Amino acid sequence: MAAASGSLLHGAAEALGASEAALRLILSILSGYPLALFQRYFLFKKQPSHIHLFNTVTGLCIAYFNFGSQVYHSLLCVVLHFLILRLMGRTVTAVFTGFCFQMGYLMFGYYHTSTDNYDIKWTMPHCVLTLKLIDVIWRFMADLSSLWQTSLTPEQQSYAVTGVPTFLEVCGFSYYFGGFLVGPQFSMCKYLQFVTGELTDVEGQRPNSIQPAVKRLCLGLFFLTLHMVFSPHLPDSYLLTEEYANQPFWYRCVYMTIWGKVTLYKYVTCWLVTEGVCILCGLGYNGKDEKGETRWDACANMKVWLFETTPLFTGTIASFNINTNDWVARYIFKRLRFLGNKAVSQGAALFFLAIWHGLHSGYLVCFSLEFLIVMVERQAMELVRDSPVLSHICSIPLLQPPLYVAQQSIHWLFMGYPLVPFCLFTWDKWLKVYMSVYFIGHLFFLLLLFALPYVRKALVQRKDKLEKSH
Repeated sequence: MAAASGSLLHGAAEALGASEAALRLILSILSGYPLALFQRYFLFKKQPSHIHLFNTVTGLCIAYFNFGSQVYHSLLCVVLHFLILRLMGRTVTAVFTGFCFQMGYLMFGYYHTSTDNYDIKWTMPHCVLTLKLIDVIWRFMADLSSLWQTSLTPEQQSYAVTGVPTFLEVCGFSYYFGGFLVGPQFSMCKYLQFVTGELTDVEGQRPNSIQPAVKRLCLGLFFLTLHMVFSPHLPDSYLLTEEYANQPFWYRCVYMTIWGKVTLYKYVTCWLVTEGVCILCGLGYNGKDEKGETRWDACANMKVWLFETTPLFTGTIASFNINTNDWVARYIFKRLRFLGNKAVSQGAALFFLAIWHGLHSGYLVCFSLEFLIVMVERQAMELVRDSPVLSHICSIPLLQPPLYVAQQSIHWLFMGYPLVPFCLFTWDKWLKVYMSVYFIGHLFFLLLLFALPYVRKALVQRKDKLEKSH
């Protein structure tokens, strides 16, 4: 029976031009909708233990469907993490033991399973699980303000875990079908509120979340269609061919730009579809806005409109993989505040993101480029803001459309550029592609990094002199 099922999936995957593992992943993500409907109509306001058990069993089934017996990796980490919570309690040792064990196990997985290609294997959901479990122990420790030498912020108070979670709670939180495979990240406190039926726009009743959930599903399927239509014509492997290297320089740059955009759509698809599952269950409820309208963006991993329209690199970063970026900002960037250097804290956060994604050199190159690009963009924006000449040019209505087109073209070219090592992994591959485009991204931003201070000196100081003369 299993062999017949595998053969059927293999045939369907070939017909769709995808791998069997990718098809299993998409089917698993979509299965969240019938599961969410079942939970919505049969488990809402029922015994929390029943809901935890349902989430645990369904999540384990999804894990087994995708990764077979390798599901034991996640089970082992969940059990040992619970034991750390139980046996070590609210201690500094528990925090560091939990953090080091979960990150160490993830690194162990990357080391023993990594290949030169993108593979959907057990480490993919495990990196999501790692952040979840670390989040549990940090929030469990949130009331130990002496550990951070500061008092709790309102955010920390609202998400602090009071009391040791039960084993069933930790399992349900870890294997919840709407977030196990590709995220999103959400707190244990948020999960427990969802289980008790608190996350609803109508107190005591099921949330009115079907329509917003269907909207996210449809939007996700739209991006899935775009990816399926265009990705076969824009394979990663083409970047490594002699044919690509022999194309005109402008063609290589345009291909990289379009390829990068389409490549990101597979992540956009997964996050939008899973967000819809979370909304349907009620986990996406985020209170009401200033107009009194219900917000369903608590589990949003994408701001689609911002992603598609922003001409800024920082805008794209702010619209993409939001929950993971928030996690890193909360537990890495902000925890390094004592260093007194924002650039060092940001560099450390990006280094953490790089190794969290994997041990390939491509991840380090990608996130080091992100660090460089963001630094240069911020300097450029400050220069435009402080320079009367540049501010005036940018405010001329007639020039705004061509300036936007130019900025957007540069933006997407150099968004695709860091994706090359992110997708090709090994140094021999990404180096070959970068050599074929003459390291245009490195040269462009390094030249700007050194040139912008002199440009600023020439344009902004002139403003100071004029103010003094007046």
